[in-house]
Amino acid sequence: MTTDAGAHRTTSADPHRTVEAVWRIEAARLIAGLAGLVRDVGLAEELAQDALVAALEQWPESGVPGNPGAWLMTVAKRRAIDLIRRNERLRLNLAELGHRLEQGGGDEGRPEPDEIEDDLLRLVFTACHPALSMEARVALTLRVLGGLTTEEIARAFLVQETTVAQRIVRAKRALADKGVPFEVPAGGELAGRLAAVLEVIYLIFNEGYSATAGDDWLRPALCEDALRLGRVLAGLMPGEPEVHGLVALMELHASRSAARVGPSGEPILLLEQDRTRWDRLLVGRGLAALRQAESLAGGAPGPYALQAAIAACHARAVVAEDTDWARIAALYEELAKLLRSPVVELNRAVALSMAYGPEVGLGLLDQIAGEPALKGYHLLPSVRGDLLFKLGRRAEARAEFERAAALTRNARERALLESRAAAC
Repeated sequence: MTTDAGAHRTTSADPHRTVEAVWRIEAARLIAGLAGLVRDVGLAEELAQDALVAALEQWPESGVPGNPGAWLMTVAKRRAIDLIRRNERLRLNLAELGHRLEQGGGDEGRPEPDEIEDDLLRLVFTACHPALSMEARVALTLRVLGGLTTEEIARAFLVQETTVAQRIVRAKRALADKGVPFEVPAGGELAGRLAAVLEVIYLIFNEGYSATAGDDWLRPALCEDALRLGRVLAGLMPGEPEVHGLVALMELHASRSAARVGPSGEPILLLEQDRTRWDRLLVGRGLAALRQAESLAGGAPGPYALQAAIAACHARAVVAEDTDWARIAALYEELAKLLRSPVVELNRAVALSMAYGPEVGLGLLDQIAGEPALKGYHLLPSVRGDLLFKLGRRAEARAEFERAAALTRNARERALLESRAAAC
């Protein structure tokens, strides 16, 4: 592929598939660059979509440009100028915008790399703005940063396509109505806003890693989308330890994906997995990201880095019996001090039971069983059933596994829990 889009054209047996591939690669940069000009994410996406339609109409006849991303940016910018001419309320400097386009020279109208990165970072913080509901943040992030269609997002989260479309439309309208600035927050606001961004990315990853509903235990495409977003963010914010911590956590968890399901798609629990099937490349990347996070944190790791350190304990154990459960329990204790979450305590109970016996873990479970956040959470009775089973209290264990099976919305997980209940 050449950077001189005006001098060379490439051909494709299926231009429509080429357009789709280019869109998936270029969408985030394209929308980010346009949002930097028009200061409106919704309008930027509409302009980008217009350019995509133009490509679908023209490329089958004219051929695919040598620099398709620059071609799309140029077309979108020209449409932005037309819109600005018709709509003075945007109050942009048309002369400056036109001059920048002319200076770009036809298909070379793409921003400089540093400018692209700045706009991408602004787009990340805008799409994940706290003014939006979590569902809206996730949908908008996957749409404008992940390049996913509404159909793909709906399929991933098992909701109606119209529901996703409404969330995206409302999100863009809310950003415009509230006058949310297209910028990276500064000063004391940055930490809180960055935490919101990381939460969105991790939620997307978790839905792919352990699907909350439906027939599949894993949805690898969502994991890949979240990993890609995390890696992009780490490149944009290389000095933020928690960004590297989140990337490390996702890399290490994703390394187990091939071993987490059996031939028929049934779940395989961590201690029963064939660790030779773990992706050592992802393990290496995860451990490297963890070292970066710990180095930047200076001895005070954040929640994502601590969770990554826990995942690293599993990754370093060649067989399950080598796992340093005492270290994992200690890390969960540190994590609990930062998050004060019943779910963290639930995981700590598992680690304590593995390190010091099921009675110890069960004691902690009894302390947190009444937490409102755990009401209806299927993993509480699931863990409790496992510990009771190890203690030989089969009838109680069976009741807990049956309760867990009734609470989960994932068909694969329900089947696993029902089989464990039957085994009691």
